[in-house]
Amino acid sequence: MYIVVVGGGRVGYYLTKALLDEQHEVVLVEKEAAICDTINEELGSVCIRGDGSEVAVLTEIGTNRADMFVAVTGNDEDNLVSCQIAKHHFKVNVTIARVSNPNNAELFKKLGINITIVSTNLILESITALLPTHTLTHLMSVREQGLEIVDIKIFKDSSTIGKAIKNIKLPPNTILSLVIRKGTRPFVPSAETVIQVEDQIIAATSADSEAQLRRTLNESDI
Repeated sequence: MYIVVVGGGRVGYYLTKALLDEQHEVVLVEKEAAICDTINEELGSVCIRGDGSEVAVLTEIGTNRADMFVAVTGNDEDNLVSCQIAKHHFKVNVTIARVSNPNNAELFKKLGINITIVSTNLILESITALLPTHTLTHLMSVREQGLEIVDIKIFKDSSTIGKAIKNIKLPPNTILSLVIRKGTRPFVPSAETVIQVEDQIIAATSADSEAQLRRTLNESDI
């Protein structure tokens, strides 16, 4: 897979390194010459000095054949512009943008960015996931499909414990895709799977159905 990464900071550096380790073809675009030189010394000739929001630069690196475009600079505006050019000018199917300000996430979504990574939200989710009253963790968004991937914990007072999935009325367009249960390997549930206390369930649902899904699986949250 050919992947273009814009932004040579810590996020861009480690992302590029990880992708190279997975044997992907990667080009990293970075404005600062010194940063670019350091990356090339450590990772090989993968970094191109330039502005990732300029068509000429993206043309030079062959963005038109990229399978994925990832903008992870520390500037939301630069990330948005870069992804917009990649999607609309170079017809890249998958665009991913880092968002520093959570207030910008909805704008990125409306403008067609496939996946937005809000660093503030990731930290917040990590904190709230440790709270005993927190039942649903947002994992990622699949923008083009209008789906949210979430992790739901089943608490001991949930009325769904002991029920088979087929007997639970789930919200429309919701799929329970994985069950993580103590003492067993994670498994794909069937209609006959019975919910147990402390199960973790990975589910796909629409953004509008997240709250309903949480209430359905943990009715004590109502």
